[in-house]
Amino acid sequence: MASDGVRKQFWKRSNSKVPGSIQHVYGAQHPPFDPLLHGTLLKSTPKVPTTPVKAKRVSTFQEFESNTSDAWDAGEDDDELLAMATESLNSEVVMETAHRVLRNHSQRQSQPSQKEMPEPEPQPLAEPPVAPSGDLRLVKSVSESHTPCPSESTSDSIPLQRSQSLPHSATVSLSGTSDPHALGSSALSKREASRLDKFKQLLAGPNTDLEELRKLSWSGIPKPVRPMTWKLLSGYLPANVDRRPATLQRKQKEYFAFIEHYYNSRNDEVHQDTYRQIHIDIPRMSPEALILQPKVTEIFERILFIWAIRHPASGYVQGINDLVTPFFVVFICEYIDQEDVDEVDVSSVPAEVLRNIEADTYWCMSKLLDGIQDNYTFAQPGIQMKVKMLEELVSRIDERVHRHLDGHEVRYLQFAFRWMNNLLMRELPLRCTIRLWDTYQSEPEGFSHFHLYVCAAFLVRWRREILEERDFQELLLFLQNLPTAHWDDQDVSLLLAEAYRLKFAFADAPNHYKK
Repeated sequence: MASDGVRKQFWKRSNSKVPGSIQHVYGAQHPPFDPLLHGTLLKSTPKVPTTPVKAKRVSTFQEFESNTSDAWDAGEDDDELLAMATESLNSEVVMETAHRVLRNHSQRQSQPSQKEMPEPEPQPLAEPPVAPSGDLRLVKSVSESHTPCPSESTSDSIPLQRSQSLPHSATVSLSGTSDPHALGSSALSKREASRLDKFKQLLAGPNTDLEELRKLSWSGIPKPVRPMTWKLLSGYLPANVDRRPATLQRKQKEYFAFIEHYYNSRNDEVHQDTYRQIHIDIPRMSPEALILQPKVTEIFERILFIWAIRHPASGYVQGINDLVTPFFVVFICEYIDQEDVDEVDVSSVPAEVLRNIEADTYWCMSKLLDGIQDNYTFAQPGIQMKVKMLEELVSRIDERVHRHLDGHEVRYLQFAFRWMNNLLMRELPLRCTIRLWDTYQSEPEGFSHFHLYVCAAFLVRWRREILEERDFQELLLFLQNLPTAHWDDQDVSLLLAEAYRLKFAFADAPNHYKK
């Protein structure tokens, strides 16, 4: 057990990562000026509804499989493999199948032959083998499918991690070839090209089917179409293709009217605390190579300041600043041919383009925050509630991990507050955050509701390491500095597959949070 003095010391040492460091800046006045009412802009068109479409209850294996295609993907022409599944399949079958797919992936990594194979280049999605025909068996009870994920069956089991070999299905199909690695990559490239074509067809139509776009986006969005897809899924742009240019022009003009009218007040007494805190926080953000560029710093300061004074219920709170980066990087990558999103250089981007990117980033970030604003109001009740829900959910998913943390006096608030406050942005590389947000924007209430299950899957993902730690200090340091620096899209896809399994098992159980 750790003494109170030791716990206080570690709370202080992790000052920048736990709630004690969060700076609330209140007192910003709601601006009386509205460009639309003052005649500086054209009359706005009706708002696009931003309320997420209610998720349809999954009743068959085919529906479940189509919604979670990056957990297992049967491919474009393999639907016949699912023909044996009848319409009467219940949730037990679905849960057992999800459980087995993840277990097979974990078991493949323990095979000695995998270590002898060269590691393939990271691909957007892995394709674990489809369950063998006739192997869809009912489990004894639904409660058994609520037991810890495959990597948790024993404390010595291998946790889910990115595959170090080709998927089994691809390896079998390539047997006898001279270069299976190259052919496997080629097959995946063709699959991604096919997915890109589907996105382009959806986006080019006169009216984009947003429900189909969400389904297609769940497994990740190709880079060339990600900027437009994010703008549509966030509710920033309308589904009608003819209305988009006018909407963009109007919203960009509206944002810069706010800048012209309010930004000069940043040094006024009523707003100077807000601006000062923003100015201090931005250089602490990551990736530093991007944030420390003067043009980027100025853009972020303007975005955050305008948002803060127009949302007096919350004002500016540390954590909001991190939510700007993914939108900015995705939108600027449309104009930069650079693969490493962590090191985007904005110096080559024309000033007019940067202005448009700034406005688009502001509005998309605002749409995101509209759904989680309780996270940043006084006392941050949204985060307090979500951390408590996470604790109770983990106690159901993996009681041993929960008891281990509790026995060493590690409180969920000490590590999970940041997970909720920053949406895991401080725990994952930026490239992984962007992939994660592809799915969040395609899930109903992805940032507010589905994020809870992602956090639960993320915690249990480190089960073995957590149980091996027998000291308060080491446990807390590990949970605040998780080894994800080399994660890629495949790791995120596995995390999302497990999170979806948890959501499917628990989201419709009204008593699963109760002791």
